Amino acid sequence: MLGDMKYFFILGTNTALSIAELGAVFDLSKSKLLAPDFLLAELDLEINAETLINRLGGTIKVGVIRDEVNINSNPDLVKAVIKLAAKKKDSVADGKFNFGYSAYGQNNFNKKDLGIKVKNYFNEKKVSSRFVVSQEKTLSSVVITQNKLLTRGIEIVLVNDNEDKLTLVGETLSTQPFKDLSRRDFGRPARDDLSGMLPPKIALIMLNLAQVKSMDSVLVDPFCGSGTVLSEALLLGYKNLFGSDISIKAVEDTRTNISWLKELYNIKDFHLKLLVKNVTNLSKFIKSNYVDAIVTEPYLGPQRGLLNFKVINKNLEDLYSAAISEFHKVLKNGARVVMIWPSFYGQRPITPSYRGFKIIDMLPANLAEGPFVNKNARPTIIYGRPGQKVFREIVVLEKM
Repeated sequence: MLGDMKYFFILGTNTALSIAELGAVFDLSKSKLLAPDFLLAELDLEINAETLINRLGGTIKVGVIRDEVNINSNPDLVKAVIKLAAKKKDSVADGKFNFGYSAYGQNNFNKKDLGIKVKNYFNEKKVSSRFVVSQEKTLSSVVITQNKLLTRGIEIVLVNDNEDKLTLVGETLSTQPFKDLSRRDFGRPARDDLSGMLPPKIALIMLNLAQVKSMDSVLVDPFCGSGTVLSEALLLGYKNLFGSDISIKAVEDTRTNISWLKELYNIKDFHLKLLVKNVTNLSKFIKSNYVDAIVTEPYLGPQRGLLNFKVINKNLEDLYSAAISEFHKVLKNGARVVMIWPSFYGQRPITPSYRGFKIIDMLPANLAEGPFVNKNARPTIIYGRPGQKVFREIVVLEKM
């Protein structure tokens, strides 16, 4: 049966990127991918799931495994599920108890039958309960939140570990704060759809990939745009931030959005400096070997009209090479740059110079070769949605 505590993470649509982020936060040496969206991890620490889910951009749910049963024993599975639901009911206040299931990976679980058996158990105990179902294969964060499954009920998670011939029975502890993320994405006062908008979830992932040692670290975004990276850094607790952009409008948008965020979340005790500057002059207004991390999405090139990719690639490579050279001057030794390069559909990869840096492979070795992980030709991760003309290539550079 169970040894040390085992947690599960329900991953976002980009398996590799979600794993890379978790690998930057935890030691995943004792972990395995049981489905494209299901990571099982044995950790040597107890986690605060509610705090953690707000820190992660690429994880949809965080939960804990409560039981393991023989993969071929349905009676044992029913017993484990009822035991888990009953124990959770004992810990919540009186009133109707809601429960639901999500099953991951290839399986033949009969969730309807399990639901009826749990419902019958509660009926016998004279407990008012409701079986929450969804048209989707799994319960979404929205369904879980609306039905109060985390506060007045339970979401039971099932997955088969075929290697060990076990069915794992887990409980969801927290879900991605979809309302907050949406508000920070679409509710901020200054938006510029024409120049592209970095999603807050991707900004969070990039910040985690930077692996800074302290929230007092100096973080720089020299292509600050509308301030997504700086905003998410503030929410994570960063105290020393610097942003710049060649565009006056971008810097003003950042200032507006930061002021809005500061009031909305009552954020205090931080230092932020914003300047209208060209990235190629970065070392003229930031001290040498001073910065702990650079996290940025630079100008990704024109997005519309007839595009001459040969010219675009050359211009972007020149810009990025000059920027990276400046990054090397202001960063401390061993510090990281987490940067996005555009990946144009059907075109050769952008190849700027990154002299003085090495590209970091973000994927833990034990998970990198799994059947669900799409690896890039170089140790970077491509992110995008079907139909996009320009994907994002997330690159982590470390100063040598």
